[in-house]
Amino acid sequence: MSKALIVFGSTTGNTENVSETVEKVLKDGGVDVTLKNAADVSAQGLAEGYDAVLFGCSTWGDDEVELQEDFIPLYEDLDKAGLSGKKVAVYGCGDSSYTHFCGAVDAIEEKSSELGAKIVGAPLKIDGDPDDGEVGDWAKLILADIA
Repeated sequence: MSKALIVFGSTTGNTENVSETVEKVLKDGGVDVTLKNAADVSAQGLAEGYDAVLFGCSTWGDDEVELQEDFIPLYEDLDKAGLSGKKVAVYGCGDSSYTHFCGAVDAIEEKSSELGAKIVGAPLKIDGDPDDGEVGDWAKLILADIA
């Protein structure tokens, strides 16, 4: 059985809801899933014991990419997480009226790749309120890559 860690940062609750939907799809697909809030984790050794890590982060800010507040410390220390060789997928919520729509997703995916992670699936960028069908379909694609 594959083991996956989902770490999310959410301010309004949208990214948390997406994370819970992804967790359900992966569990239903036979993956052993751990769901954690970015506010409650440390980067040090975060990926140890997992086959895949999924990161969910909302994006704020118009002048520059701003990661969700609780996710910033994790992002800054991501090099300590042990992502090399791990499968990583990234998703997030944003607002397409902003210049850097879901820029946090791109930043996390890029940094993970630079640290040796194997990016699986296309990133999921959600505009406004999440649609459970869209999220579920994306999670099924990720499931195929990590199960």
